Amino acid sequence: MLTNPRSDRVKAVRALSRRSVRARTGEFLAEGPQAVREAVAFRPELVRDVYVTPEAGERHAGIVESARAASVWVHEVSPEVLAAMCDTESPQGVAAVCRVLDLPLDAVLADLPPDALVCVLTNVRDPGNAGTVIRGADAAGADAVLVSDASVDVYNSKVVRSTVGSLWHLPLSIGASVPEILAALGDRGVRLLAADGAGTTLLHDADLSGPHAWVMGNEAWGLPREVRDACDDVVRVPIHGHAESLNLAMAATICLYASAEARRTSR
Repeated sequence: MLTNPRSDRVKAVRALSRRSVRARTGEFLAEGPQAVREAVAFRPELVRDVYVTPEAGERHAGIVESARAASVWVHEVSPEVLAAMCDTESPQGVAAVCRVLDLPLDAVLADLPPDALVCVLTNVRDPGNAGTVIRGADAAGADAVLVSDASVDVYNSKVVRSTVGSLWHLPLSIGASVPEILAALGDRGVRLLAADGAGTTLLHDADLSGPHAWVMGNEAWGLPREVRDACDDVVRVPIHGHAESLNLAMAATICLYASAEARRTSR
């Protein structure tokens, strides 16, 4: 059992909380049983080490068994060691060091199906929103999530936790500029739908047939005019009550599910 919270190994894992270290090493930390379970189940080749406390090892024996079956190193650690490794104040007894899983933009777009459903995050800065949008895209059956260079780092621990394991479920591309992403989608015949409160087209009137991408903006100021102008349509979710607006993640999930339903009925 690893019991020294000041050991070099613990310091190296803790250092993954810094974006510069993640960029240099190509690794990040996934915290919590759900995130580690999905990583081991869906992308075990990207899991380098699993760290688990004795109590969590008993409670989540299936994770430990699956990791070992996939030839992933499993290390038993004291609660103090896990706390020193993790970013959360109260870690849930399981964490894993994983290799990054994003792909180049062209590689992701090359594998899109004919009726592709894509989610684009342009300037999403809030980690919780970014992670929840990825989770919503996964639940709606989206084919890819594209995250611009102006958005939060998807390997930020708060983003990873907010995806609740969905990070490992669908193709992901990060780091391209917004104009590059929009141009690449347009070149492949993917219609661009800007989701914005300034839209003149209501969601229930939007054309959701064929391949299309939802373009999501910043939490505070939405999408800039040049991005809206670059899209084929600007769509807004109608608000029937007195709410001033919808949270970005809520609006994104509503839009993605509308597309999922349209795709389901057309197949």
